[in-house]
Amino acid sequence: MTTNGTINWQPVFDEALDFFVNYLQIDTTNPPGNEKPAARWMGQILSEAGMEVEYVEIQPEREAVFAWLRGDGSKRPMMLCNHLDVVPVEETYWTKPAFEGLIEDGKIYGRGAVDMKGCGIMHLMTMLLLQRSNASLKRDLVFCGVPDEEAGSVWGMEWLCKHRPDLVDVEFELSEGGSGSTQLMGKEADIFSVATNEKDICWLQLTSIGTPGHGSRPHYDNSAVHLVNALSKLAAWERPVTITPSTRIWLDRLVDEGHIPAFDSEDELAALITEHPHVHAMFINTLNVTMVNSGIKANVIPAKSEAVIDCRLLPGQDREDWRRQVIEVIDDERIEVEFSGWDQDQPVEVDWDTELYHTIEAVVTEAVEDATVVPSTCVGGTDNRFLRQQGIPAYGFIPVLLSPEEASGFHGNDEHMTVENFNMGVELTYEIVRRMVT
Repeated sequence: MTTNGTINWQPVFDEALDFFVNYLQIDTTNPPGNEKPAARWMGQILSEAGMEVEYVEIQPEREAVFAWLRGDGSKRPMMLCNHLDVVPVEETYWTKPAFEGLIEDGKIYGRGAVDMKGCGIMHLMTMLLLQRSNASLKRDLVFCGVPDEEAGSVWGMEWLCKHRPDLVDVEFELSEGGSGSTQLMGKEADIFSVATNEKDICWLQLTSIGTPGHGSRPHYDNSAVHLVNALSKLAAWERPVTITPSTRIWLDRLVDEGHIPAFDSEDELAALITEHPHVHAMFINTLNVTMVNSGIKANVIPAKSEAVIDCRLLPGQDREDWRRQVIEVIDDERIEVEFSGWDQDQPVEVDWDTELYHTIEAVVTEAVEDATVVPSTCVGGTDNRFLRQQGIPAYGFIPVLLSPEEASGFHGNDEHMTVENFNMGVELTYEIVRRMVT
């Protein structure tokens, strides 16, 4: 893989890897977050390189960090955005240390390796390399490291868009949400997905009220049993496959290139994708039980039992209509179904026919033989959604080729990225951005 031949890449890779290891050692588990040390660490590196840096305190010990490389203003700014926080670790199920930045067998282990501290270092290195090159820039390049993405971004990008819109007033933004994959539906293929929209986050709380009593006696109004029955109905609910405008583009491109068999109906598509969860999630409203709470003591029948359902809705799905569907499936008046969390505004899709998208496509196809680049829908939630609501083409794309094993690290155990993939991301991120700003 060769992109910019003027750079001796091995010393760059070595420097980047050292940064990556150190960054993984900064514990920014959210909750509680405490992202300030990570923001200051990033900011110090950029400041010492001669860049303008600003820290934005959003809550105590929770900061965002911004840095700028100034251009001549002939084009509007571009922003590289990454989040500083990571999700919690269940250490019992990890076989590697989560906060040491361990390198073993060509893999870099640590919470945040793929989500998304590795990408943060790719952005950092791009800023440093452009600064060192003394290149004349046509647009400002903005580095942005934000807190709280993993808890919904209320104290991160959402706050910044509301209270400091001047900092995120850009023409283009690049962050997480899409990447390359070495497999598609179980077949070897180098598919690079650039997320131009994402599913809507909609959390529901189910509450069951029963009659408390002694655990030793027969009982027919047990709130926990009512709740379990409701959850079982939801687990068995077969929801229809729906093709949205953005997934139609994804399908057409991959069918044309022979990566997906042609199909004549949504039922045929469902048969093709049901066994492949990530692809399946692009075409259905998903729901997963993520939290269950019931009982106060082993010998007391609980009066109340609760569960939280993490729902991710397809673009265009009305939230209230979705809640109504859930209530109908449960079909039990003893179960209350209420919203427990969502964004004020639903996600919007941005155009993929732009300078940034075509630059990504050109760089990737030049660097990776037989690569396919395609616009896609991110099945999770990212900070991009807040910028898209401002009309900014905010793309989710990290230029790495993740194996299924690496991809399973998102919020999973033994999260890691291969050194080879990390190096690839450092090089291709730089080249994409260089072409956009020079």
